[in-house]
Amino acid sequence: MSSGKIIQRVRDMEPLAQEGLCRITLSLADGKRLMGIRYSDWLLGAPSIETGIAASSMAQDEWGHARLLYAMLENFGMDPVAVEHTRPPEEYANPPALDESPENWAALVVASIVVDGALSVMLEGFGEGVYEPARTRVPKMLAEEAFHQDLAVAWFLRLADGSTKGRSRLRDAALSMLGSTLAWLTPTDEIGEAQSAYGLVPESSVLFSRFADRYGDMLSLIDIDVAVVDPDRGEWDSDRGRGPGHPDEESVARVRGDPNRMLLVE
Repeated sequence: MSSGKIIQRVRDMEPLAQEGLCRITLSLADGKRLMGIRYSDWLLGAPSIETGIAASSMAQDEWGHARLLYAMLENFGMDPVAVEHTRPPEEYANPPALDESPENWAALVVASIVVDGALSVMLEGFGEGVYEPARTRVPKMLAEEAFHQDLAVAWFLRLADGSTKGRSRLRDAALSMLGSTLAWLTPTDEIGEAQSAYGLVPESSVLFSRFADRYGDMLSLIDIDVAVVDPDRGEWDSDRGRGPGHPDEESVARVRGDPNRMLLVE
């Protein structure tokens, strides 16, 4: 168990703790990266020009957060550039709900609440943990995430109070995302238990309670009781800390910048 002592160097940690730290960092980085590309998918499909501009800003925030998180992998002796630009889709550790682009605006709004919300809860827990680099880098990310959540909540409430079709789309999207996202947020495998035991993040029950406290009332507006939603742990991949599947090849090529990589001059 963790003594609560702040840790600055990876080499000062036990092997299982190192494995847990690496998985948290990569899961958050990949999640942020994919969340950014999903926001960018809707720059031109948002209900208004202003909302599209906001989506653009949120995409940039997410990519910036991802870069900071990937850079932390250098502490493990990993090359962040290689991690960002050479991994195949099968190695991505993002929440599964981000594997594909939301099919409509309501689904993007739900992703902003359910998936980006889960990312923020995990990120907050990471920033509270014993790993010093996370404690120093996370607060600024969370401050930027507050803007994302304000916009997501405003749109969710607007759609939930609108047409039957809008509410139906919100509910369908939420039900499709919650199981896999809650499993990602609250892992129960050996590595997940080590993450909390060594003080890297709070226990899974605490992370779930925070998520439920923040988003449970909104989800109840579309007749979903988050307390009774079962995390979908089927075909769990412990290496990636998520369920089966992976982002599509096109999305990964876009987040890596493959189409224009040849033009980069460093």
